[in-house]
Amino acid sequence: MSSEGLRLEDGPAGRRGIALATWGLFVGLALLMTAGGLFSTLLGVRSEETGLPTVVSSLISAAYYVGFLAGSVLTLRGLGRVGHIRVYAALASLLAAATIGIGISVDATSWILLRLITGLCFAGLYVVAESWLNDLADNDNRGRLLAVYGVITIAFYGVGQVSVSLFDPLLVTGFAVAAIITSLAVAPVSLSEAAVAPPLEASEPISLRELSKIVPTGVYSCFLVGIAHGAISGMAAVYATRVNLGLVGLFVALPSIGGVFLQWPISSTSDEIDRRAVGVVASLCSAGAAGLMLLDSPHKPMAFFLFMLVGGFSYPLYSISGAYTNDWIEADQLGGAASQLVKMYGLGAIAGPLIAGAAMGIIGPTGYPWALMVMHLVIAVFFFYRFLAWRAPLAKRPWNEVSLPARAFYVPATIVHVGRRMGRRREKV
Repeated sequence: MSSEGLRLEDGPAGRRGIALATWGLFVGLALLMTAGGLFSTLLGVRSEETGLPTVVSSLISAAYYVGFLAGSVLTLRGLGRVGHIRVYAALASLLAAATIGIGISVDATSWILLRLITGLCFAGLYVVAESWLNDLADNDNRGRLLAVYGVITIAFYGVGQVSVSLFDPLLVTGFAVAAIITSLAVAPVSLSEAAVAPPLEASEPISLRELSKIVPTGVYSCFLVGIAHGAISGMAAVYATRVNLGLVGLFVALPSIGGVFLQWPISSTSDEIDRRAVGVVASLCSAGAAGLMLLDSPHKPMAFFLFMLVGGFSYPLYSISGAYTNDWIEADQLGGAASQLVKMYGLGAIAGPLIAGAAMGIIGPTGYPWALMVMHLVIAVFFFYRFLAWRAPLAKRPWNEVSLPARAFYVPATIVHVGRRMGRRREKV
């Protein structure tokens, strides 16, 4: 059954066809996310337990986003040439090799290089998955498919993070298990019925300079949000290990859990009132939660709850930035704008761990919540400034525009998905 046929069918038969075409992808993604969550948390804990300087740990985290930025772009070229299945298998194999390579090496320089490779692989795998799902979906089921995708990526990544307590980070065992799970993720995708690579949609290019002139709020807020998210995810395991938390895996997974609960209500609210106002409130709430983490012991349950709120209020900010950008550009420029947003977010995410790491190096472990608080205050100030500088009218969504649930995963959305984010379109006159 072709992907085109699946896309056109409706009713129970059509839903069954979609399920048959996507089961392999979803099972493969579940395995990959489990391995990725386990691997990334193990590496963060190992870097602390081996006594690496904070600046080196932050460089390892930043390297992931360098690779992610490159992978988001490079994978698109591969998809058009050899198709989804081959690209997926190649990236998963490379990811398994890099994972076991980190496990058997003790050199920080090797970790930085291999971490970069894992970032490239994960970015590519997201591109494969999202372009595959978008090709199979239509306006009637795309939201549901992407919602399932979002839940799987968050939930199973969290399973991997929590399972870190089962392994000694100084041994190769945990990394070997992660590599095995990654290798197993190739099998269900290779057996999928939808083995024909769907064509990628063409999009009008738009330069970063041009986009910045049209939507400075979206572009620069995306960069600032990238800094905050890079710090949250990149240095959480280092912070938890440094303050001797017993539940490192659970602590690291909390921001994503918060994102699951708050992504939809916050993003939906931005559909009804000015997105910049929602951005101000959400970023202030994240800053407030980070600030409260400074007032009590990080070992108490309240600290865990506050860290969940930091992520819960922060992760929807990327959806808000992307949606606001979509409000003010032409429909045929969505893909080009998405590419630029990925670059800005990626650049910010590279800087985030370095800034948080520097704060921890100067202040100590409390530098982590301090950095998160300041980063989100800066985002709030920027949104508020833009709200005062440009009183834009609320845009209306055309009848044929569908609002999609934004992915509540901490890593940046790929080029394929950002352009399809929920967003109001301004009326053409």
